[in-house]
Amino acid sequence: MDSSKTPPKRFVPVPFAYHHELELRIDSLSNMGIGVGRVDGWVVFVPHTLPGELVRARVYRNDKNCSQADLVEVLEASPHRVQPVCPVFGYCGGCQYQHLEYAEQLRWKTEQVADLLRLQAGLHLPVLPAVPSPVTYGYRSKITPHFHKPKEAKMGNIGFLREGSRSEVCDVKQCPIAMDPINAALPALRKAVQAGAGQYKRGATLLMRVSEGQVITNNNAVCTEHVGDLSFCFLAGDFFQNNPYILPAFTQYVARQACAGGARYLVDAYCGSGLFALCLARHFERVLGVEVSETSADWARANARSNGITHAEFLAASAEAIFERVDFPGSETAVVIDPPRKGCDKLFLDQLFAFGPARVVYVSCNPATQIRDLAEFDRAGYEVTEVQPFDLFPQTKHLECVATLQKKHD
Repeated sequence: MDSSKTPPKRFVPVPFAYHHELELRIDSLSNMGIGVGRVDGWVVFVPHTLPGELVRARVYRNDKNCSQADLVEVLEASPHRVQPVCPVFGYCGGCQYQHLEYAEQLRWKTEQVADLLRLQAGLHLPVLPAVPSPVTYGYRSKITPHFHKPKEAKMGNIGFLREGSRSEVCDVKQCPIAMDPINAALPALRKAVQAGAGQYKRGATLLMRVSEGQVITNNNAVCTEHVGDLSFCFLAGDFFQNNPYILPAFTQYVARQACAGGARYLVDAYCGSGLFALCLARHFERVLGVEVSETSADWARANARSNGITHAEFLAASAEAIFERVDFPGSETAVVIDPPRKGCDKLFLDQLFAFGPARVVYVSCNPATQIRDLAEFDRAGYEVTEVQPFDLFPQTKHLECVATLQKKHD
């Protein structure tokens, strides 16, 4: 028996047999970047396909409401299909859209945000076209290749998770979306790690971060990033947005939205090393930021001093505790929130709603959890006035989305 056609033990053979091949037309893209088609109304997901394409696909799993299939052949290609730049695209899980021309990437990302708003939050809102990144390859200032524990002092692959796998690492010799200094330094770093395979008792994650044109590999080294006329210092291992080319437009937009309602004060929850608090500070009389990381809060204070900003205060505390220290009225305050991928928890949102800011600018790298939270804002008496995606991550399924909310008048 051909083992490649032997179904996995838990394979459900309905509606398709294991490795059944079918032809189908792709209708759309999921927010994971996967092509979506239908056979007699039954949904089939096929990666590396594009809307409008006729493809042949091979089924490998039947789920409760859909099937998963591998692409065998593109029978009729989309006019928007382009040749991927990366030789391991489709195997490495880092990028999902290198085969789709950039203007279409932006259009689909915009449409996906609108769909999430409608389907998850019940909000029928216009979504502004996604703001493009000025640089679509070579834009990432940070990558984190990793590897598993060496076997018999021999190093395996060094790179990123293989697409569709939770453990297998795809070997990545160059990364086209990473900045040139990273790709210039990567061969030597890979060689050094391979040569020292015997010293690793377990797998590890490497850091490569560009600062002032140099590549830093030490998590505790100090990095510098420039946004407009401001400079930000932070530890290489701490969070900082890693597409510097779009940051000026990104922060300027957040500033315009935060101060559009005439608020005098700004609260920046999840402030990190001060990116939004300090970029927006010139528009407000007082600024208060909070950050759970002690080191990031220290850097936010240091960045305020080095940039001559004297009316910004930073607390090292959980975001849930910030409103205990606010001594200015919510009715004259704008709040910027940029939470982690999991979004805001209920304790934070309850305190935010009790504080009652006039305006909230919600920045998120995960529109799904952001939109889940927007439904809570709607119930708490806030209305979304504008939704603006920013493509900080070209060639991938990821994006940043900025939603502006204002308190409804009683």
